[in-house]
Amino acid sequence: MDPLDRLAEPGLDLLDRVDTLLASGAPEGHPLWPLLRRMQALPGEAVRAFLDLHPAPLAEAGHAVRALVGAYDEVSRTLADPVAWSGAAASAYDGSRAALLRHLDEGPDSLVGRLESTAGYADALADWVEGSRLALARALAHVLCSAEAVRVRAATAPGAEPRATGLVAAADVAYRVLSVLGVAYDGAETLLRQWSPSLTESVWRAPVGGPAHYDTATRIGR
Repeated sequence: MDPLDRLAEPGLDLLDRVDTLLASGAPEGHPLWPLLRRMQALPGEAVRAFLDLHPAPLAEAGHAVRALVGAYDEVSRTLADPVAWSGAAASAYDGSRAALLRHLDEGPDSLVGRLESTAGYADALADWVEGSRLALARALAHVLCSAEAVRVRAATAPGAEPRATGLVAAADVAYRVLSVLGVAYDGAETLLRQWSPSLTESVWRAPVGGPAHYDTATRIGR
């Protein structure tokens, strides 16, 4: 259980009150409006969605993907073993074998390169989730102890009628929380842009003069 999990219950209680006050809209001209348009969610529902994100599954996925590299290395070692035969077919085989070795494990565009990139992306996402959850926990801790929280609770107490001060306080709390989530989602988009080029499919490039070429040439010669 991390700080965000520990603050979830009191934080969501406050944010549900905030959502209730903001159900009909924020005060005119409040800086919360651009965040509401961007996030398309009130703070309570936005935080609930973020609570489901945990770094551990992503870190475990990275470890699992990285563990596959050993199997690819074993295949590469088998392919690297020399063959005790010669001739046109052996030459064609050598070309295909070299191409397959390159495809398996030569540079970032190889299968092993893509595995390592995928594992790295999972690790980066795990770090992003961990950092974002900590930032959100800090924001919740701040607003829970704020004067705005007192006004929000007073405006949503049983029998109380929401007042303008309660609405402004709710908008202020929502702004602080959604600002942190906005930064978090910016970070996620940045990670995706950075990693996307190295997460594309590894394309097989057949060798010139490989088995298919050799077979065709043989048939034409006949």
